[in-house]
Amino acid sequence: MFTGLDDIDWASMEHAYGSAEEVPALLRSMGSADVEERNKAFDEFYGVVYHQNSVYEPTAASLPFLFELACDAGTPDRAAVVELIVGIGEDALAFLDRPYEPYPAWLDAVAELRRRADTLVAFTADPDVCVRRAAIPALALFVDDGGARAVALLRDRLPAEHGLVERLAVVEAMATLALRLPAVSEQARTWLAAVVTAPDADAQTRLAALAQHTRCTPDSAGREIVAAAVELLEEIAIHAPSERTWRHPAPETATTQDVPPQVVAAFDHLERSTRVYAYTTRTLRTLHEALAESVAPRTELLAAQLRSPDPGSRLDAIRMSGDLMKDWRGDHTPLVLLVAEQLGARDREVAAEAAAVLDACHAIAGQARETLGAHVAAQRAEHGPNVWADPDPELRRAHQTAVCVLARFGDARALPSLLVALDGGVDAWRAFQVAGRLPQSAHVLVSRLCGHLRDADLARSWFEGTAPALLDALSRLGDASAVPAISDTLAAAARDEHRDSTVAALKALASFGPAAADALPLARRLTSAPETRVRIAAIETLHALGGDRDEVRAAIVELAESEGGYWIREVGDLLGRIGPPVAPVLVTHLREALTHNYEWQRVHAATALWDLFGEPETQTVLDTLLRAWEENSSTANHIVACLDRMGAAAEPAVPTLRAALALAHRDGWAKAIESDEELQRITRRVLAKFD
Repeated sequence: MFTGLDDIDWASMEHAYGSAEEVPALLRSMGSADVEERNKAFDEFYGVVYHQNSVYEPTAASLPFLFELACDAGTPDRAAVVELIVGIGEDALAFLDRPYEPYPAWLDAVAELRRRADTLVAFTADPDVCVRRAAIPALALFVDDGGARAVALLRDRLPAEHGLVERLAVVEAMATLALRLPAVSEQARTWLAAVVTAPDADAQTRLAALAQHTRCTPDSAGREIVAAAVELLEEIAIHAPSERTWRHPAPETATTQDVPPQVVAAFDHLERSTRVYAYTTRTLRTLHEALAESVAPRTELLAAQLRSPDPGSRLDAIRMSGDLMKDWRGDHTPLVLLVAEQLGARDREVAAEAAAVLDACHAIAGQARETLGAHVAAQRAEHGPNVWADPDPELRRAHQTAVCVLARFGDARALPSLLVALDGGVDAWRAFQVAGRLPQSAHVLVSRLCGHLRDADLARSWFEGTAPALLDALSRLGDASAVPAISDTLAAAARDEHRDSTVAALKALASFGPAAADALPLARRLTSAPETRVRIAAIETLHALGGDRDEVRAAIVELAESEGGYWIREVGDLLGRIGPPVAPVLVTHLREALTHNYEWQRVHAATALWDLFGEPETQTVLDTLLRAWEENSSTANHIVACLDRMGAAAEPAVPTLRAALALAHRDGWAKAIESDEELQRITRRVLAKFD
């Protein structure tokens, strides 16, 4: 085996992290009888040679030897090797389908798999079901004889497979073939349509055929398709389990101060988000993708999914509900209420996932507030007032998540559990993130938050530390009794040069305005700090606390002279709020920035010019803003806010505003729900001026 492996100059090739000299050792270890050695080799190959599905020269060069491993009956984990081979081929083919200059490695990889099409076909009939499962997708991609052979192979494969996963893979492969090769598209679609109504096919396979046929004919997607899917889901539900068939281990608790609990939770969330619980989930995602912006039919489909007795199916449906609300505009009230009903699920993971989706979609989830309040109260009544700190990790997560989303609504029913967190310290970091949403409870929250702030490690970064979240909470509560603690934090962070904590403390003080005027001397001193981010935050704070306008202007000039045009993105808006007179050097920077290659630089320059000089700048400002919006819709929120300030002068932007409001998908900053809802709200307000 591996004849010629050592004759290749692997060291001259490069993968994601440099020289590929280790590839021969990895390939040999993939065939090792030692499980640990084998798994480590696979992990390293995926991590560096096939990094994030990228196909490099050594990735393609490995394929002949991977085929040797897969064909050797003595290889311990042949299915994993076949899965790797097919994955490399799929990704190389996907890259070739994109508008890129073809990379030789992609061409080589696809050519190698097509050259070995007969071997791949043999894998699909292998006695090992896992090998067959891994190989089936290859029939749609690499058996290149016009498509007729692949159609026949897939058609014959379906009745030969007794496992549901393999049957679903056959159906999906037929749809992929139909989309890839127009010559056999009609034949493949006809077969899929026949499977949908086949009397001897199980409901899951018929549902997959329905979804894949819709994928091939997206114009057919509509209520009739949804009605058929709902009927199949009801048939599937008859035999679905009512109790979970899995149990995931609880995440390991951090045992040292070097791993903050929020970091552990972030990795737990990442792992949790990749889980799939039901065999039908991939099928249903395909159907949802075909339905796209059809919110009402998709909600009807999700309602059927959420009625399943199977907790796993409902978990996947809850996540899909979140995807719909996060990706598409529309009336999501019915779906919000459907997700909220799952808070009462007997399975705690289902309840926690429902709360997590409501949290992620809180900007449009207000209709769930009463259900959340009742749910949190019921948990406290059943499990006691300290349920926030319950030793059962699933119950604890379910309760904490529900409390946090309730707090985001400003609902005081979240307060008792937040106080348990703040007083007992169990997962207090979660309480820090939402405590600021309860200003009516500032009298009991501020002293507790200040106590935690005094104990916070200011050296931690914004992600790892708790100081930024505490400072944000105190600024949101708006109680001036917190100012001394925030000022002390700023002094300590600045003294020890902890940048993230210094910036967070400056921003928190700025929110109090003149009530924090005692911090003016320190803010003034920090406008000359060596770190640019600190200087920018200090200039903003100097202005907010009541610093002299000329002093603030001078600080901006000093920043501009040392940083060039960079200042425009950070304090250009502040300069606009301060107003004229403006130093000539700053005006020059603003006008030069109007032709910058970075659209955000142009946007901030244009909005500053409008705020400073008004109507004479109308045409320049509108041209700049609308061009930037066309290039990058993430600028939309900032642009629309400026158009709102422009009043009647914004009329030429009306067609753009109407087009933006007519979009079906989310838009604006990061295309997030909150920013998109704000974008729609302000856009409507601007348009109302011209009705």
